[in-house]
Amino acid sequence: MTSLIVGIAGGTGSGKTTLVRKLLELLEGRSVVVIEQDAYYQDQGQTPMEERRRINYDHPDALDNDLLVSHLRDLRAGKAIEKPIYDFTTCTRTGETVHVEPADVIIVEGILILENPRLRALMDLKLFVDTDPDVRFIRRLQRDLVERGRTIESVIGQYLETVRPMHLEFVEPSKRYADVIIPEGGFNEAALNMIAARLEYILAQR
Repeated sequence: MTSLIVGIAGGTGSGKTTLVRKLLELLEGRSVVVIEQDAYYQDQGQTPMEERRRINYDHPDALDNDLLVSHLRDLRAGKAIEKPIYDFTTCTRTGETVHVEPADVIIVEGILILENPRLRALMDLKLFVDTDPDVRFIRRLQRDLVERGRTIESVIGQYLETVRPMHLEFVEPSKRYADVIIPEGGFNEAALNMIAARLEYILAQR
């Protein structure tokens, strides 16, 4: 059976991860793998650290979508992949990978997955998590402080300089490509149940 690919997009801190977790619960009994677009940032190991800090990581060019597209095609064809591991403190790939086997459902999530036409073409269902900007910023601030070793000043500076402008230029416009727009993300039970039922229907048809 060909894998079903579900894309989950939305701004930083919108609740994509929560939505993924809830879908995993609802699809219990199915084999599901999650591919995070964040794992596919370009390796900046050859770039001096001072320059790495100036790179706009919220622009599509910061991502290695060629590799992501290749990996999704392999998974859909029944081939296992080696997903890269990205270190956000050094802006490099660690050199280690995560072995990922094909599954019934492949969930690919990230802020820019609907911006890229080659990625969209691979998706059977495209979702966009829509959350108020102030809520998204607070969530991003908490995440970057705890998980990525950032300072408050650097998070705020990056948000104003690149995150917000890139959201308005690339992420928000990509919402028009979504099959379903989900306010409140993983906390929207009605939308969750509808999506899970749709996925089960598509899988049953295959």
